Amino acid sequence: MFVRLVIIRHGTSIWNQLNKFTGWTDVPLSKEGYIEAKKAGKILKKNRITFDVAYTSFLKRAIHTLWEVLKEIDKSWIPVYKTWNLNERHYGALQGLNKEEVSKEYGKDQVELWRRSFKIKPPSLKENSVFMKDVRYNTIIKKNFPDSESLEDTLKRVVPLWKEEIKPKIKRKNKVLIVAHGNSLRALAKHLENISEESISKLNIPTAKPIVYEFDRNIDVINRYYL
Repeated sequence: MFVRLVIIRHGTSIWNQLNKFTGWTDVPLSKEGYIEAKKAGKILKKNRITFDVAYTSFLKRAIHTLWEVLKEIDKSWIPVYKTWNLNERHYGALQGLNKEEVSKEYGKDQVELWRRSFKIKPPSLKENSVFMKDVRYNTIIKKNFPDSESLEDTLKRVVPLWKEEIKPKIKRKNKVLIVAHGNSLRALAKHLENISEESISKLNIPTAKPIVYEFDRNIDVINRYYL
């Protein structure tokens, strides 16, 4: 007997199409992103996968992806919990910049470290007040407010959410859906699968592709696969 978790990265956003670093910038899904989200829902419906509860971030590209998925599987009524702990990693001063242009300025190797390494942070965002004044982040203590994050930093906010809220629900046999972001889901995958710091740099989470985790009774991973 196993219990199941499904994770989905949001559909393609407008800034994904423009090849920009997004981070905490709250950009919408593109038309393609909405199509991808609907397709993800149709795949879940075809496989008769349903849910008791869902989690997502404070960012609309993830929230709207979740809405489309739940509409497709006719589960719009289930409880949905939104939390900044599932936000994309804060990309600091890189947010809003074109990735190709940043590579030309700093070099591809440096940009690759900022994007894929576990411990290295991008340059800090000096004008971070736009996020600090956002009411959705009122619960974050000012001294703890990020102005840039590594994947390690992202993991430190994702894992407590997993341990304190999501894992206990799965233990009670709730079927859980998480719709979030490339890096917050990479952080969760690292924890669930005990992926090394070196190997996590190679893991990519594609947009709007449902990933299924199956667990044993101790909530240890026994299988992971794409639908």
